[in-house]
Amino acid sequence: MKLIRHGKAGQEKPGVALQNGKRIDVTAFGEDYTDEFLATNGIRRLKEWLSTNESSCPEVSATERLGPPLSRTSKLICIGLNYSDHAAESNMQLPVEPIIFFKASSAIAGPNDDVVIPRNSTKTDWEVELAVVIGKKASYVKEKDAMDHVAGYMLHNDYSERAFQLERSGQWVKGKSCDTFAPLGPWLVTPDEIKDVNNLRLWLTVNGKTMQDGNSKNLIFKIPFLISYISEFMTLLPGDIISTGTPAGVGLGQKPAPVYLKAGDEVALGIEGLGESRQKMVEWRR
Repeated sequence: MKLIRHGKAGQEKPGVALQNGKRIDVTAFGEDYTDEFLATNGIRRLKEWLSTNESSCPEVSATERLGPPLSRTSKLICIGLNYSDHAAESNMQLPVEPIIFFKASSAIAGPNDDVVIPRNSTKTDWEVELAVVIGKKASYVKEKDAMDHVAGYMLHNDYSERAFQLERSGQWVKGKSCDTFAPLGPWLVTPDEIKDVNNLRLWLTVNGKTMQDGNSKNLIFKIPFLISYISEFMTLLPGDIISTGTPAGVGLGQKPAPVYLKAGDEVALGIEGLGESRQKMVEWRR
């Protein structure tokens, strides 16, 4: 199942993207896609409801805005340097344990929303990533049981302001949490839709030029390990998102010199089975 949320920002309604490409509104189901929806087996209940109600659901126009597929995410947890080629281009050593940092939930945006280059930014960068959505509470989870806690997967562009992140002291979160820096979607895709999450192509282009082209098989720390590892340090709640890292090809790593985004640039990205998104860069305005 592919879950979508559609409509104006802050007024999104729940929907489903069908196998034939048609999008339907499921407002009549009576629930948005929140932490509570996931915690109470909402995906299973929605599937059951659709088995008798799908034909009566209104169609959603293909031109209508898509919002982030989830509402009320409490934590957006990111894994740094989780592809060996990205660590190399960043001139950083391979991590012995996963590097964990946060993005503020206020950075979350729709998949095709404009991205605002922050005030005083000089080094806004891109990162295509596979994001994992937690479906039920996880604390001290064993690796062998970790996938039982997964509700699905999403496409994520982990935008970063490298000067804020690396040159302003303190933690990476400062360069990761600017408004619009976490476009998610277009869909939340349930695990049954993905044949092998450890073999998915990831790609990203800037103004039509391919910058990233990787595969999730090259993750240093795989998804079950990440869930188990993180759950040792914090409780993962339904709706929490783990963004698993990016392959080589970010702006910071371009040769002979880094390349960063400017107003007017267009970034397109996708992951096999998880859809595609596109963002236009715009200047910050008061």
